[in-house]
Amino acid sequence: MPMTDSELLALLQAWYWPFLRVSALLLAAPIFGAGSVPVRARVLLGVLVAALLAPSLPATPAVDVVSPAGILLAAQQLLIGLAMGFVLQMAFAAIVIAGQSLAMTMGLGFAMSVDPQNGVQVPVLSQLYVILATLIFLAIDGHLVLIRLVADSFATLPVGAAPTGGELALGVVLWAGQMFACALLLALPALSAVLLVNISFGVITRAAPQLNIFAVGFPVTITVGFAFILLSMSSMVSVLQGFFDDSLAQALQLLR
Repeated sequence: MPMTDSELLALLQAWYWPFLRVSALLLAAPIFGAGSVPVRARVLLGVLVAALLAPSLPATPAVDVVSPAGILLAAQQLLIGLAMGFVLQMAFAAIVIAGQSLAMTMGLGFAMSVDPQNGVQVPVLSQLYVILATLIFLAIDGHLVLIRLVADSFATLPVGAAPTGGELALGVVLWAGQMFACALLLALPALSAVLLVNISFGVITRAAPQLNIFAVGFPVTITVGFAFILLSMSSMVSVLQGFFDDSLAQALQLLR
């Protein structure tokens, strides 16, 4: 069936705007945006998701892609996708912060490894938390919910009806405060136990100054820390699952 130039251009525009939002989301979202994921795989996944979403989306505005209005609309779609992915990325950042604070308190701050999610060096304990969080995120089908989230965003915020940048930035900043609260909640049981151990060794040092506190304190602190991490593992799973649910809900609420 022959197609005219205008019909072909309209078809490409109907796929172009969803592709920008989806690709920006995959660039900033956890797991999909990891450095270990090839760029070609992300591009192909973005094209596939955009092709599946395009037939069911509302009519997109007929805007020339290379015109100033088209460039502005493309920037808005990229901003929306990046904001949604960044909200979920902050959930994993909270897990890294929890592991860093706990590792520094336990005396494991010197044990560093490269985080494949962010490409930076983090304590081994943070890496353990990130691996656990990634498995939980995949177990609750977070990656599928993420794709459904970007599909629902076109109904909540169609192409051409983008919010102002200030409102979007304010929503991201307000949600960032939850990152520190979740980090504290994850590390609180082990942090409390390690703090009590340090206080006890401080009292022992005052009572017996000749005791080599460094030779005795480090093994005890590390052992107690790992013991309480193991004991709090069941509650940690529920906390992470609830935080991921809140992050996914906040990413969609951000566009309202």
